[in-house]
Amino acid sequence: MAKGGGEVSNKQVLLKDYVVGFPKETDMVLNTGTISLKAPEGSEAIVVKNLYLSCVPYLRSRMTKPDRHSYFPSFTPGSAITGLGVAKVVDSNNPKFKEGDLVWGMTGWEEYSLITMPETLFKIEHTDVPLSYYTGILGTPGMTAYAGFHEVCSPKEGETVFISAASGAVGQFVGQFAKLMGCYVVGSAGSKEKIDLLKNKFGFDEAFNYKEEDDLDAALRRYFPEGIDIYFENVGGKMLDAVLLNMKINGHIAVCGLISQYNLKKPEGVQNLLCLITKQIRMEGFVVSSYYHQYPKFLEFIIPSIKEGKIVYVEDIAEGLDKALGALIGLYSGRNVGKQVVVVARE
Repeated sequence: MAKGGGEVSNKQVLLKDYVVGFPKETDMVLNTGTISLKAPEGSEAIVVKNLYLSCVPYLRSRMTKPDRHSYFPSFTPGSAITGLGVAKVVDSNNPKFKEGDLVWGMTGWEEYSLITMPETLFKIEHTDVPLSYYTGILGTPGMTAYAGFHEVCSPKEGETVFISAASGAVGQFVGQFAKLMGCYVVGSAGSKEKIDLLKNKFGFDEAFNYKEEDDLDAALRRYFPEGIDIYFENVGGKMLDAVLLNMKINGHIAVCGLISQYNLKKPEGVQNLLCLITKQIRMEGFVVSSYYHQYPKFLEFIIPSIKEGKIVYVEDIAEGLDKALGALIGLYSGRNVGKQVVVVARE
């Protein structure tokens, strides 16, 4: 496409209004507007063509009215949803990016986006792996798993590790990183297909379907008779309560997400917090952006691991921007198997 092109049509996913409770496809709308393919003069903005978009649970928190507890601003009703994606630079006034560069980072849920803060983007240097990987294993989910497990959890060989929502975009990597360190790894998920994936593809030692367990405390005691050293938290609620009872002395909990709580009008209380004191547990929440300075180090570790087959990655692909609404909503009922990706356009 020629540099500095004119106006073109631009299909977008817009938020209709702030959401209360469980989100529905009707809370969003597919709209066609227009966009200039020329970056505004006098700015360092760039225009990109979006290729792949990342569906992640945290987007739900941005669909609510502004809240002082949120670490990301709420979406503006009537505007395009924004999130992580992979794109190609169409036009640039920024010295760090040129036409044709491939990038990943914060972009819009639309065919083309004007990026006014290019500092939120990373230039893609390794193109000998699928570009969609930069929405997952080579992007924020992979980096989240790496930072949360290695930096927050401080793992040691032989430790026992439990991961909730273990077949998701982050959990699948945490389990594999733990196995590479020589840990005993158990994951929970919500279907037989996902349990098979954890045990037979990702190499977890054990896995269980939390929907089939009447007593989560008993289930964890079954898999961890001597207790849990590390818990990678993606769920919250009843699962966290049960885990606290089964943690070892001086155990570590990395709080990455609380997907069971995102759609509740009133979040569930956690009853067993006394265990933090009696078991001297270190429980720490983290945000991956605090660790982006380690991204080059992460790539040095993960690229060879992918090429050598030490790390397995599973994507759930939705083709077309018109499928984005259903793909996002499906996250909250566990419909996806692996990392949910929306293809806007293929290179």
